[in-house]
Amino acid sequence: MPLPFTVSPHVLSLAFAAALLLSMGIKLWLSTRQVRHVMQHRDAVPAAFAATVPLAAHQKAADYTVARARFGLLNLAFGSLVLVAWTLLGGLDALNGWLQDALYPRFGAMAYQLGLLTAFSLIGALLDLPWELYSTFKLEQRFGFNRTTLALYIADTLKGALVGALIGLPIAALILWLMGAAGALWWLWAWGAWMGFNLLIMVLYPTVIAPLFNKFEPLADATLRQRVEALMARCGFAARGLFVMDGSRRSAHGNAYFTGIGAAKRVVFFDTLLARLNPGEVEAVLAHELGHFKHKHVLKRMISLFALSLAGFALLGWLSRQTGFYLAFSVQPNMAAPNDALALLLFMLVLPVFGFFFTPLSAQISRKHEFQADAYACAQSSGSDLAAALLKLHEDNAGTLTPDPVYARFYYSHPPASERLAAILK
Repeated sequence: MPLPFTVSPHVLSLAFAAALLLSMGIKLWLSTRQVRHVMQHRDAVPAAFAATVPLAAHQKAADYTVARARFGLLNLAFGSLVLVAWTLLGGLDALNGWLQDALYPRFGAMAYQLGLLTAFSLIGALLDLPWELYSTFKLEQRFGFNRTTLALYIADTLKGALVGALIGLPIAALILWLMGAAGALWWLWAWGAWMGFNLLIMVLYPTVIAPLFNKFEPLADATLRQRVEALMARCGFAARGLFVMDGSRRSAHGNAYFTGIGAAKRVVFFDTLLARLNPGEVEAVLAHELGHFKHKHVLKRMISLFALSLAGFALLGWLSRQTGFYLAFSVQPNMAAPNDALALLLFMLVLPVFGFFFTPLSAQISRKHEFQADAYACAQSSGSDLAAALLKLHEDNAGTLTPDPVYARFYYSHPPASERLAAILK
């Protein structure tokens, strides 16, 4: 049933501008608090960590946190200017007009719309490129984390673009076709196609996509393998294999994760993680990840994703039929060509600005899940090993031990180290 009101372009553009300014103000305030708090505690290791964390490692973490925060503020300012240029200043309208004249008369509606999505993506990637290069080869290099060569970076970028095109263009074409052919309830069919596509990617990613970028070898350490398999058996978890990923080719950061769904699940360890942790600590980290499955956190997140995606597609289905939605962001709706690609792009540009204000809620739920997974790990393995592993990972990843409490409550998807260790020690 159509909603009994229409979009006012003036009200929507004002709401967007107000939300953007407010979100920028909050981000600036929070980052300033974080930098000030971290620097105030830079010269002394917190008492709870004094016996285990060297002062040099604590200071490195503080400097890394501050450098990333300041870099993030510059990136925020640039990204906000680009967003305003695409929307309120008419950048998307100009790009659309040029591509419509160039593509629509000769190649038809679908080619024009896919061309618009592709051109927008390429321009966005080019605008982000200097920031990514600086982050990788300057910021991460400065603190000893980057191991990516320029040749490897270029290869990754080209492969990523190719994979993105092979995967993204077909699903984009399907959604655009549904928008034009499936009637008023097109958004429901598009949501079903999108969810099916995501599930397919989760199945294919471990064996088809990920090996394009990294090497995955079976875990060779027989003792560790036996210990991990015993843990998984105790927890009632089955996987297709235990693999080691060559994460050290790109970064010194360490991690471990599960990937895939159903019969395609596999356990992946970064080689940097195995080089740093002893077998008991590796087992504790894996037990934490198993805790997420035991508490059905992964399933809950998937259900939440499905529900939010459905709401998003329904909202897009309504907005795409509102002339005011386009005019609010300085876009003149097409008279002859379809507006479906325009609606998709505008929605992707505008929605994150309003979605930002739900960040604290999402972070709070995630932190709750992390506490539950830690408790499960303590029950299935050694709490002292988990605590030791977390400290090592914090040190290796230069995570600050003294984040600003307000910043952490707003952003952190994982509890601060002091809170996690206090809970583990209980």
